[in-house]
Amino acid sequence: MSVTVHRPGPTRPTARTARLAALLADHSIPLLRISLGLVIFGFGALKFFPGASPAEPLVVPTTEALTLGLVTGSGAMVATGTLECLIGLTLLTGRGLRLGLVAMAGWLLGILSPVVLMAADLFPDGLPTIEAQYVLKDVVLAAAAAVVAARELGARLVLPRG
Repeated sequence: MSVTVHRPGPTRPTARTARLAALLADHSIPLLRISLGLVIFGFGALKFFPGASPAEPLVVPTTEALTLGLVTGSGAMVATGTLECLIGLTLLTGRGLRLGLVAMAGWLLGILSPVVLMAADLFPDGLPTIEAQYVLKDVVLAAAAAVVAARELGARLVLPRG
């Protein structure tokens, strides 16, 4: 016995669907920018309070490695927290956004670098630790940053004419 799956071609959107699509096209990326700003600012603010950031065990050795030992200990936390708060503010306000996005590109490389720098610690026996999972969730932040950057550089959502 064979089963045939019918896959209809594109259908015309209903008026309600078209309105929703237009609303999302107009507002989803600014909402993504603001929510990304809140998350990054929040992560940064925690770093000013010793022991408050769950990322501290990753931030300090990563910053030390990336700066060749020039920035260590609490200085690594303060520097990272300051950078994250500044990036968060540019995303929240939209002011200085291009500079903030450039800083974010470097920040994203830094926050993802423990996967390479500490691979043995993050993936003992080939399985990700909770710290590895904490780092890997940053892939979502990188994708969100790419969407926000594309919009800032002129990309637009274009709805099909119907």
